[in-house]
Amino acid sequence: MSKVDKFGVVLKAAAPLDEGEMALINDQALKILTPEEVFAFRMVAATDQVDRDWERFDGECLEALAPMFVGRPVLMDHRWSADKQTARIYAAEVERAGREDKALRLVLRAYMVRDSRSAHTISAIEGGILREVSVGCAVRRAICSICGTDKATSRCHHVPGMEYDGAPCVVTLSEPVDAYEVSFCAVPSQPPAGVVKQYGGEDGPEGDQGGAPPGGAGDPDGGPGGEPPCGASGSAPDAGADQEARKALALLELESRRY
Repeated sequence: MSKVDKFGVVLKAAAPLDEGEMALINDQALKILTPEEVFAFRMVAATDQVDRDWERFDGECLEALAPMFVGRPVLMDHRWSADKQTARIYAAEVERAGREDKALRLVLRAYMVRDSRSAHTISAIEGGILREVSVGCAVRRAICSICGTDKATSRCHHVPGMEYDGAPCVVTLSEPVDAYEVSFCAVPSQPPAGVVKQYGGEDGPEGDQGGAPPGGAGDPDGGPGGEPPCGASGSAPDAGADQEARKALALLELESRRY
């Protein structure tokens, strides 16, 4: 299993708080809220295009992730604590980026209650200060475009972004396992700082031990022999492991490798 942290943005066009939207929001709330009591916004969580990490989600992965994100919290800086819960996702869908654009994107709709505590956050979103978001999820497969190795469970020497016989290596992420949360955070100056996935496992078909991408099985920051550090999951989780414990470990690893 590969833990993935990707960056997205808040969209300018908010969802209209009509009867249908309020019904979705009230599915998440414990009391009936009115449009005057909530602030809603939309976020692009992921797309099917190759990103700066030379990875892409396939369309089926985006479609499967959409319902997984409904009900998940929006946090600040991936901090899993009650006082850092800023908003909640109430709807998600996959849509085309534009009329003539064939790119698919996963759009999340979130809401927060308007009160004195949320006023500053709402103002920062409306003013464009809080714009970047980071989404955390887990996928079962990460396929190398050059040799077909599943980098979530095996190794190959192809490095994402490097060209092999004129073709760049791209990793396709598929078969999502879970969606963790969305966080408001600053985009790091170094693109690799946003990568918190673990690639590892047995040797791939070419049997190469090195050349894994940053944060992967061949990362010198990993454990002995190039294995992921303690707490990182470089292979499918134990079927009997507690799901919440795995999430906690995933977020601890995410936090330790972001900065």
